[in-house]
Amino acid sequence: MHLLCISKYFFYCMEKQNELKTLQDIKSMMQRSSRFISLSGLSGIAAGCCALIGAAIAYPIVSGRAARGDYYTLSELRSLFWIGVGTLFAAIIFAILFTYLKSKKNQIPIWGSTSRRMLWSLFIPLMTGGVVLVRLVSLSHFGLVAPGCLIFYGIALFSARQQTLDEIKYLGYAEIILGVIALWNLGYGLYFWTVGFGVFHIIYGIWMWHKYERR
Repeated sequence: MHLLCISKYFFYCMEKQNELKTLQDIKSMMQRSSRFISLSGLSGIAAGCCALIGAAIAYPIVSGRAARGDYYTLSELRSLFWIGVGTLFAAIIFAILFTYLKSKKNQIPIWGSTSRRMLWSLFIPLMTGGVVLVRLVSLSHFGLVAPGCLIFYGIALFSARQQTLDEIKYLGYAEIILGVIALWNLGYGLYFWTVGFGVFHIIYGIWMWHKYERR
């Protein structure tokens, strides 16, 4: 009699475990279909490293202008522009590379309706910010460029949180807060830019890699 009860209890536990596993599989499938989960933590680390390298290249130009106490020359503006473009281009290349590798490993398509929705969520705040920043530069308000970059980028990340890993919102919060602080420290824009796009990305990338990819 006791043996029969134990057997029934054993099969009952096995059935519950199978049901739980089925629910977990369904949840995973729903998450894959509704969220772009192929963003790699290595992409964040690579983007942060690119930002640090770009900041190091731009530092002599920024510090030289600060020492003179005047406006940027046209050649300096061109140099800063191309440094920014190069940094962005390198970060995008690494992001695509590591995202592709993760998608291939997990057998998830890199391009689909979820990735398109995520890019659209990023596109609107970033394009709006780009227009605002171009206008600020045309008015020679260079000190507002770094805070503006951080704030609009943070808004874009927060906007995309529903289409990708939810943890990205914390990076968005950090970028927005840092950008707001930078508004009251206009002479240190490059330092805030370096922390926001360099250090924060590396920390976030390590966190995501450790949480989702380490094993």
